[in-house]
Amino acid sequence: MTRVITLRQAALWLIFALVMLALPQFVSNGTMRIMIFANFLAIFAMSWDFLSGKTGYVSFGHPFLVGIGAYTTAILSYRFGVPIAVSIPLAVLATLVGGTLFFLPALRIKGTYFALVTLAFMELMYQLIQVIRPDLTGGTRGMSGIKTLVSGAAPNYYLSFGLMFVIALALWMLSRTRLGTSLDAISMNEEAVSGSGLNTTRLKLVAFMVSASVAGLGGAFYVHYLGSIAPRALFDINFVFTIIVSALIGGSATIIGPMAGAFFMTFLLEYLRPILPGSERYFVYGLIALVLYVYQPKGIFAIVDDLRNGKLRLPGRAANGDAA
Repeated sequence: MTRVITLRQAALWLIFALVMLALPQFVSNGTMRIMIFANFLAIFAMSWDFLSGKTGYVSFGHPFLVGIGAYTTAILSYRFGVPIAVSIPLAVLATLVGGTLFFLPALRIKGTYFALVTLAFMELMYQLIQVIRPDLTGGTRGMSGIKTLVSGAAPNYYLSFGLMFVIALALWMLSRTRLGTSLDAISMNEEAVSGSGLNTTRLKLVAFMVSASVAGLGGAFYVHYLGSIAPRALFDINFVFTIIVSALIGGSATIIGPMAGAFFMTFLLEYLRPILPGSERYFVYGLIALVLYVYQPKGIFAIVDDLRNGKLRLPGRAANGDAA
């Protein structure tokens, strides 16, 4: 059963789309390029959130799925001249098949073990890309000169935002169905869900397939935006944590939260770059994320919701109020 979408919710989605579509008229090309990266990070964060945020099965191997989609379309289009309109759907299919073969056994384990297994998958993918058929994958150097879909900051912005917006709306609507409710229940008490007669393995597999499809699609479009691909950048541990932190800082299991978190993280990292050009800025954003997470574990989404409902209170004021 799908929860009814209110007129107010529909209006908010429409206003968000109109504001974002008008943005290129008021910002520089440099800002638009930052927004493009934010759009793609939002796709990856929402994809991670639909599996890990909804079910509680925290994955550290999400670049494994992104990488399958990215490398599949890159190899097909660059090495074999397959049209992008064909290579991208094949990349999504490859992500589904390849990801399911690896992740399905992992869905039967829980907690830390699941996280470690997914991390091992990512590391395995990183090593295999470098040693197996480097004539196809480009080995450690990767590939450059890959076909791009459009050129210019504004066209790429509109393309990436359109993709991100459609994915965000689709995942948000899907999360409001019985499937989304069941996945939320798994994160709270999987044994109770299983005891009610629902097949939790099947539910987790559906969540994974949705997550993998989005990750593969995002990875495919991402590589055709960059025009290049390299294993060192794609399977970097910072990339994993940026995806996860974006989801957590925005508000996991909400879909909208990870999207907001991705924009926050992208601009934060970009504005820290002149001050901390090295990896030190990741320490700063990690510290900021930790402080925010401690203050409000449900992230930016919950803070905005509290502001909207007039429930937000500073810790000191809340304590005083309780004392009174």
